[in-house]
Amino acid sequence: MAKSKIYTGKGDGGYTSLVGGKRVSKTNPRIEAYGTVDELNAFIACLLDEVNEREDREALLHIQHTLFTVGGYLATEGEKKGGPVFQEEVDWLEQEIDKIDALIPPLKAFVLPGGCRSNSISHVCRTVCRRAERNIYKIPGEEEIDSIVLKYINRLSDYFFLLGRKQNFINNIDEIIWEKPCK
Repeated sequence: MAKSKIYTGKGDGGYTSLVGGKRVSKTNPRIEAYGTVDELNAFIACLLDEVNEREDREALLHIQHTLFTVGGYLATEGEKKGGPVFQEEVDWLEQEIDKIDALIPPLKAFVLPGGCRSNSISHVCRTVCRRAERNIYKIPGEEEIDSIVLKYINRLSDYFFLLGRKQNFINNIDEIIWEKPCK
């Protein structure tokens, strides 16, 4: 079997294809949405390189697989039979959030990103996830995005916030408490 070329030249004019072949501008909100989900998946790979706990690594890998499916869903325009994420995935994510929340001290102040590398990357994932959510809401048209996808992405940013806090906690690093610069 001959190896295929990675480049085609079809995108040189600022257009790309959705799943199904429809050509759209690379600035199309759908492209922005699934591109941001792809970016989030890449940052999760960076986070995986920094997280040492097996359970967290398994959760992150599971999330990567789910996000890849979400990206495919967002790259497909037109009628779909349901979404790529089921309520069970949201429930699983909420359980992961609850496990982390039970482990770390209660939040008593606003915290800033940082303290250790895995905390910082968790916060990058959180902010990219929030952007992905905003971009998904920008997808126009008569087609509605499955509400479970939106719920999953919303919970996912909460997961990254708590995972970041956990990284500082397990590494015995104080959180950076926000201090109001003007009194």
